[in-house]
Amino acid sequence: MTGSRIVLIAFQEQDNLGVGYIAAVLHRKGFDVRIVDFRLGSEEIARTVRAIDPMVIGFSIIFQYHLDEFKELIEALRAGGIRSHFCAGGHYPSLRYRELMNFVPNLDSVVLFEGEHTFLELVEKLESGSEWREVRGLAYRGEDGPSANALRPLESNLDLFPPPVRQPSREYVLGRKYATILAGRGCVYDCSFCSIRNFYSEPPGPLKRIRRPEMVVREMELLLEQRGCSVFMFQDDDFPAGGRSDREWITRFCAELENRGLADRVLWKVNCRPDEIEEGVIRMMRDAGLFLVYLGIESGTDDGLKVMNKRISVDQCFSAVDRLGRLGVGYDFGFMLFDPHSTIDSVEANLRFLERLCGDGSSSITYCKMLPYAGTRIERELREAGRLREDSGFADYSFIDPRVDELFGWFSRVFSTWITGHHGVLNVSRWARYHVAVLARAQAASEESVDLQRRTQELVSQSNRIFLDAAHRLVTAARSSASAGKQGALIVEISDEVEGEHTRFSRAFHELMTEVDRVGMPPAESSKLWRSGTDDGCAVHM
Repeated sequence: MTGSRIVLIAFQEQDNLGVGYIAAVLHRKGFDVRIVDFRLGSEEIARTVRAIDPMVIGFSIIFQYHLDEFKELIEALRAGGIRSHFCAGGHYPSLRYRELMNFVPNLDSVVLFEGEHTFLELVEKLESGSEWREVRGLAYRGEDGPSANALRPLESNLDLFPPPVRQPSREYVLGRKYATILAGRGCVYDCSFCSIRNFYSEPPGPLKRIRRPEMVVREMELLLEQRGCSVFMFQDDDFPAGGRSDREWITRFCAELENRGLADRVLWKVNCRPDEIEEGVIRMMRDAGLFLVYLGIESGTDDGLKVMNKRISVDQCFSAVDRLGRLGVGYDFGFMLFDPHSTIDSVEANLRFLERLCGDGSSSITYCKMLPYAGTRIERELREAGRLREDSGFADYSFIDPRVDELFGWFSRVFSTWITGHHGVLNVSRWARYHVAVLARAQAASEESVDLQRRTQELVSQSNRIFLDAAHRLVTAARSSASAGKQGALIVEISDEVEGEHTRFSRAFHELMTEVDRVGMPPAESSKLWRSGTDDGCAVHM
C-alpha cells in the first residue's frame, strides 16, 4: 500500500466512468484517490486540494469547449502554491496535446487516449522518483516544446479493470437510484462530426471492445444489492445491439438478466443507431428491462445524413421510432438542426421531419448546431475551406448563407431557456416522460398509470407543436424581405410568446411529475420490482 494521494478533477453531473476506472486501478495499487467535481469552482477546489496535498492532480477535460475554464482553474491552483504534478486527459487533450500544452503552460503532462495503464505508470514513477517522461502513451513538456512517446495499445480485455469508483448514488425517479455503466468502448462507425472513431483508431488495438455480458450483469446485480441502484444508463457510444455478433452478445446479456432474477427488478437505457432497431432484438431487450433508447438521428434529410456520413436514411429513422412505439419502449434522440451546409430550405425540411417524427408527443423536440470538434472530418473540411474560426480550443464557423446565421441567432434567442435550461421545457418534459415510463413498468396497466401516460404524451405533443409553430415563423421571417426593424419587432413578439408558453408548460410538467410521484411511491418493502441497498460512495465490490 503506497498511500500516496492523487486528486482527479472531473465533471461529476453523472458518474464520469473514465475517471472512475482510472481511480479504481489506482485504488487497487494502494493509492489514495479523491475525485473532485469540476463544477465546485476554483476557490472550493483549491481549498480541497490544499487539504489533501496530492502528489498528482489529473484533469479530465472531456468537454473541449470548457478549455478556458480549465486553464483558469489550473492557473489559480499554481498561483495558490499548489506544486503537484499536473496531468490532463480526454478526447481533446489526446488529439491536440501540443495545442493544449501551449495554451495551458502549467500542465506537466498529458495522458494520450485511454488512461488506466498510462496514468498508473506515471504516478508510480513519480512516487519512486524514476524517469516518468519515458512512460508510453504520455505527452510531456520537453526542451523544444511538447513531445509525445509511442502510444500504448488499447486494453483488449476490459474485464481486467476493477469496477469504477463512483460517487454516492442519486435518485433517478420515483425513489429509484440510478447508475451509469459500460458494456464496451469504441465505435466502428465514422460520422463526420464525431471524434470517437479517431480517439480509438490512433492507438494500436481494435476500434471496439465489448465486456463479457456475464460481467456486465454481475456489476448491475452488485450495484442493486450494495447501492440500491435499479435503473442503469449505459454510456456506450454504440450499445451492442446491431450486427450478428452484437445479437449474440445481447442474447447472452438478456438471458443472464433472466437467470439472475434481474429482468423484472431493473430498468436500463442504451444509445444506438436507428438502423440497429430490430423488432425481435428490441422485444427481447424490453422483456429484460429496456425502457429507453437514445437514437443518434442527427438530421431529417437524406442529404444531411450523407454530409454527416451516418450511413442511414430518413425512412430508417421513422421505421426505428415506429418499432419502438409498437413495443412500448421510449426514445430520445440527437438532432442537429444546423450544420455547416445548412440552408433555409434544409432547416425548414428538418422542422417538417421533427413534426412527423414526434409531433404526436412520443418524444421531446430537441436541436443543436453541429460543432467542429477536434479530429473530426467536419473540422478538417471547414479548415480546408477557410471557414473554421479557432480560439484556444473553441472552434466555430459561419454559414454559407448569412440569412442562416441570422436565423440561428434568432433560434438561440427564442429557444435558449426552452432547450438548455435546467427547468426548460426540453428537460422537464423528458423527466415527466421518464417518470411515467418507470411508473408503467412498476404498475403495469393500472388505470392511473395508463391515464398519466396518455396525459403526458398529450402535453409533450402540445409543447412540441408550440416549438414548431414558433420555429416555422422564424424561418418565414428569415425568408422575408421585411425591414430589419419589422423583423426585429417580430422576433421580440415570438420570443415573448415562447417565454410565456415555456412558463406554462414547465409548470404543467412539474405538476404532472408531482402526480406521478404520488401514484408511484409505494413503500419500498412492498415493491417486487425495486430493492434498497446501502451506498458506500466508492467502488462496487466484486
